[in-house]
Amino acid sequence: MNICIIGGSGFIGGYLIDILRNHHNILNIDKVKSYSHPDIAFHECDIRDYQKLKQCIPSGTDFIVLLAAEHRDDVSPTSLYYDVNVEGTQNVLRVMNDKQIVNILFTSSVAVYGLNKIQPDESSPTDPFNYYGKSKLEAEKVLKKWHESAPHAKTLIIIRPTVVFGPGNRGNVYNLLSQISSGKFMMIGNGNNRKSMAYVENIAAFISHSINSNLQKFHLFNYIDKPDLSTKQLIEQAELATGKKILPVRIPYWIGYSTAKLFDIVLGLFKKKNPISAVRVKKFCATTQFESTTIQATGFVAPVTLQKGLEITIRSIIDENNNPLQKKMEATVGDADA
Repeated sequence: MNICIIGGSGFIGGYLIDILRNHHNILNIDKVKSYSHPDIAFHECDIRDYQKLKQCIPSGTDFIVLLAAEHRDDVSPTSLYYDVNVEGTQNVLRVMNDKQIVNILFTSSVAVYGLNKIQPDESSPTDPFNYYGKSKLEAEKVLKKWHESAPHAKTLIIIRPTVVFGPGNRGNVYNLLSQISSGKFMMIGNGNNRKSMAYVENIAAFISHSINSNLQKFHLFNYIDKPDLSTKQLIEQAELATGKKILPVRIPYWIGYSTAKLFDIVLGLFKKKNPISAVRVKKFCATTQFESTTIQATGFVAPVTLQKGLEITIRSIIDENNNPLQKKMEATVGDADA
């Protein structure tokens, strides 16, 4: 099968290429070449550029995997979320129509449900709270409209992962584990809020499973690795793995959020980014639990347990701290996004 991965140089893309490359012809389209897969066919392209994208996606492609996204919490201007996540998706679909490509898998996000919901599943209403979630939901609508134009001839698979973590990532879970391992972490809130998470090898394996299972028409999946851990339990896991205890100080949520908000304003005046922004504090202290009612029917079994994934990730962080060059190289790979 000829598979075109758009955003294959990013975090999930690297793991997905490792799984697919032995059985399929892979083309990676991204703004930067994959450091970990220099031998994989590659075209440099920004998905906001329709003409260039049309040149890069070959006729005869069997499946498009659209991973590319603007996803960081501190993107400025916020219009970039829509330029990349919505208009970029529209560009991909235009090229697919031009070249009669009828199969696409799109990675969305559980951010479309919003914060502090009661374990939403695929049938739950959407209520995104930030620009990222809103833009992902808009992209989903664009994709569904495309599919509905010929529902028996087109395949659309939408996967909404919860927060994805693993070696090489620089997201919120990495920041938490890294701060604990360095002894610089300080708890905001009571830590009773629970978090659904997804280990990167597992989400990549599920994407591969979805493609190889010959799913047709329309499918929507939330992706979560159970069990959900409270923030306190997650910290305890990290303490055991690193052998370090966090400071016993607990900062009340309202103080932590207000302080972060103040720093957002002050640093914004100097056009600097706040590493502990109000949005990150809000997300850290929120309950973000999700369920899936559709994955089990596909027969998928995650290859790595959540606890093992945490152990692997923490071990990689410790190794990085002992090897600054490795840390710098993995940071480049982890942050790549089309």
